[in-house]
Amino acid sequence: MKFLRKKLNKKMVDLSKIDRRKFISKAGSGAALVMGWPILSSCDNSNRSKGSTEATKSFEPDIDLELTAVQSRMAILPGSETNVWHFQGRLIKGDENVLEEVEGSYLGPTIKVRKGQKIRIRFTNSLPEETIVHWHGMHVPEEYDGHPKDVIETGETYVYEFEILNRAGTYWYHPHPHGRTGPQVYNGLAGLLLVTDEEEQSLNLPAQEFDVPVVIQDRSFDNDNQLVYVESRRDRMRGFLGSQILVNGNANQTLDLKAGCSYRLRLLNGSNSRIFKLGWSDGRKVTVFGVDGSLLNEPKNLPYLMLGPAKRVDVWLDLTDISQGAELTMENQSFPLVEAMSGGMMGGEMMNGDESSLPQGSVYDVFKIKISSNGSNRYKLPDKLAGDNYLKASDAIYATNPRQFTFAMSHMEWTINGRTWETTGVSEEEKVKLNTTEVWELINENGEMMMGSEGHPNDDSEGRGMMGNGGMMNRDEMGRGGMGNRMQMAHPIHLHQLQFNVLEYIVDDVDPELWDAVKDGFIKEGWHDTVLLMPGMRVKIIMRFENFKGLFLYHCHNLEHEDMGMMRNFLIN
Repeated sequence: MKFLRKKLNKKMVDLSKIDRRKFISKAGSGAALVMGWPILSSCDNSNRSKGSTEATKSFEPDIDLELTAVQSRMAILPGSETNVWHFQGRLIKGDENVLEEVEGSYLGPTIKVRKGQKIRIRFTNSLPEETIVHWHGMHVPEEYDGHPKDVIETGETYVYEFEILNRAGTYWYHPHPHGRTGPQVYNGLAGLLLVTDEEEQSLNLPAQEFDVPVVIQDRSFDNDNQLVYVESRRDRMRGFLGSQILVNGNANQTLDLKAGCSYRLRLLNGSNSRIFKLGWSDGRKVTVFGVDGSLLNEPKNLPYLMLGPAKRVDVWLDLTDISQGAELTMENQSFPLVEAMSGGMMGGEMMNGDESSLPQGSVYDVFKIKISSNGSNRYKLPDKLAGDNYLKASDAIYATNPRQFTFAMSHMEWTINGRTWETTGVSEEEKVKLNTTEVWELINENGEMMMGSEGHPNDDSEGRGMMGNGGMMNRDEMGRGGMGNRMQMAHPIHLHQLQFNVLEYIVDDVDPELWDAVKDGFIKEGWHDTVLLMPGMRVKIIMRFENFKGLFLYHCHNLEHEDMGMMRNFLIN
């Protein structure tokens, strides 16, 4: 599929032609899938940031744009159009290349900015429920980060104003209301935000048609081509897995590229919970030269690439040795991650396997490269890319005794250090000082679940078990395989407001078979904002808190886990 792009002009679609009642009623398992979960009140809006509803007169933006979340219908599959939610953009001020639409896609417009520019984004909510936009990976003040406490209602506008302080990298934006992030992103609300800077521009990397976004998502559809979302308690507990892969919001997973050229592929795993192990079908190495918030110091050639939800990587693709008419496939390779309770049952639903038509860790095609024509360009991948400016553990406090944050299930709740979501709540261990550098250790506990050290359920002392949809389960039922003692789940962990360096992956407690299958696809180098924790894994990261005080989020980016409470605040003061 050849993705044609067009620059957005200053006209908007006439939203009055969208019949909202028809949209909601016709959607069934499409738009109504979003209504299928209770519409939760994300927070007490009394904590909303002041001054966020109007443009600041003293702020003089280089870029001024409108972004509106709307209901729409788009052709994704042959036949009936699909009800989606969609970001629309309109440029008020700035270079015409700032906003670029992925034509024929539900994805929002790609926003292109340079470090040092000032941007104003006037976000309007035209959805039938509250929402807010998070600028994933961006270093911004608290009031512009898209915290759930700042959600706006239908018809309201939130104004973001900030300077681009980030390094060149591939960032993105998506909604962030508590309890509704999963369904809103799944329904279509996401877009790319690309940052460039002088360092990147000096490297003569592929540009324009040779700089190709590849947003990978999984979706499921009913017989009327409407989106199908969470249908069972199991879907929520493990995270939702769709039955087919979409690329750039399109079911035709083919990119039309030219023989004789080199390309920059900006990969984003925009799925709610699916993990990819990406490798080229002809066995060539996956050449990575950027990750999340930076270029790497030098390229890395990997046999395959592990790409967790929300993760971005820049992949170099050299087609100078391929002839016109050839094809190349990026495939998902096998890895043995069974995201389930061992022999478990929850509320009458078996949890001992992945029943998706595309199970986690199975083999399938992700996208194809079709060499449809010949061409040429002079882009070459440099041996040296970004400067070596990583943080040093010797400069950090708690370097030898880092703060520890454990991501686990407790009493059927996804928790961080035993705590679940609080709108503005913050514990002492979550308070940090401005202008300090810290080491944190993120821990995936590997799912010790409802079992004490003696092998007995630990939720009470009277023999009562845990509550599922189907009723109570006692100790004997658990011991007979009704509830296993481990929840084997991966957790992609995202920290807001900052980029960090990875110091160490610690895998002593990771299943050896699993680690052998995935270890060569992890990237330690670069500046990250999201890191994938396989079951039993620990990772040490180092970060600096600078420029802005305030309340920011850290959470699992399995969106179903996030919506169920695996999200907390940290406070910079």
